[in-house]
Amino acid sequence: MRHYSTKLGEDIDQWGLTGLLHDFDYERWPDIPDHTQKGAKILREHGIDEEIICAILSHADWNQEEYPLDRPIRKALFAVDELCGFIIAVAYVRPERLHGMTAKSVRKKMKAKGFAAAVKREDILRGADLMEVELNKHIEEVIAALQGVSSSLGLD
Repeated sequence: MRHYSTKLGEDIDQWGLTGLLHDFDYERWPDIPDHTQKGAKILREHGIDEEIICAILSHADWNQEEYPLDRPIRKALFAVDELCGFIIAVAYVRPERLHGMTAKSVRKKMKAKGFAAAVKREDILRGADLMEVELNKHIEEVIAALQGVSSSLGLD
């Protein structure tokens, strides 16, 4: 999120916080619609910016009628969510982790339906469309963003 915020001239701290908080409630409430709804309630109680909360709500399909993907922060969160998880999964099966990873290698893994099967490939494709960028470029951007924080992710 921080990476895309700088590319789009948006608030790096707001976007970064959105990325950090968007799934904080998932382990406790993984079921629909609890995930995002209960988290939003907690975030409101803690005075988190409503724009962040609405972006978090919008990244879940079941909330998109009320919180459409109609703002850059919402589009970006949706666009990077599944893709980040998928790229990290790809990194875990590579000896060099994120180093030297390419969009081509990620797309090859996307074709393997059994690999990271819980990741919704259609959301990755939709995310690139929402960002109005070609899929390979979107993948490259997310790889670059993750490479920039690879040591904190344990993916050096």
